[in-house]
Amino acid sequence: MTDIGRGLADFGTSAVSDALDVLGVSGALWGATRQSGSGTVAGPAFTVAFEPVAEGERAAAADYLDDVPPGSVVVLANGGPHCTVWGDILTEVAVARGIAGTVIDGYCRDVDGIRALGYPVWARGAFMRSGKNRVRMVAAQQPVTIGAEDDRITVRPGDLVTADGSGVVVVPAGLVAEVVATATRVAEVEAGVLTAVRAGVPLRVARADHGYHDVARRTTEATS
Repeated sequence: MTDIGRGLADFGTSAVSDALDVLGVSGALWGATRQSGSGTVAGPAFTVAFEPVAEGERAAAADYLDDVPPGSVVVLANGGPHCTVWGDILTEVAVARGIAGTVIDGYCRDVDGIRALGYPVWARGAFMRSGKNRVRMVAAQQPVTIGAEDDRITVRPGDLVTADGSGVVVVPAGLVAEVVATATRVAEVEAGVLTAVRAGVPLRVARADHGYHDVARRTTEATS
């Protein structure tokens, strides 16, 4: 990962999301919450897509993890059946390979074991039902569309994924430098407001003095 990419980890997802709002870009993943791990994770996306199989049809577990570069964030698109596509075996391999974390548009299992390893996982929730013979991998390192039906985002291989206790944000690879610069500006404004209110300045005055409302203004048409 580039130094600019690592710079995303210096911000929480709230600041990165605010920066994307300023740029008119949708990148927040609705529905994924932290299931394991701590702190902030940032890394390039390694995308995997699944699809349901017909009842009675056999489908083996997906084998892609050996191809994931260290430092990547695995992004799994499994928004269909209520079954899992990540568990303790994959976690053991991911830890050994130095993978940064996993984001699932769907569910994970073996959460207690994953937490014992301290491996970072974000998902819609925990569920024990296996994905074997329920879903199959249909693509790896191709664009995937994930999230709630009315709030979908597209993740492309190499996009920068950052995640913390507030959730997951995806930054298009070509906008990382601009997002870092904008997030820096947002963070500086918010720090100024906090310093002022701690000194007794009324909140509305502190926000006006530091341009709080202006920094959140969108500057481009929304894109996805």
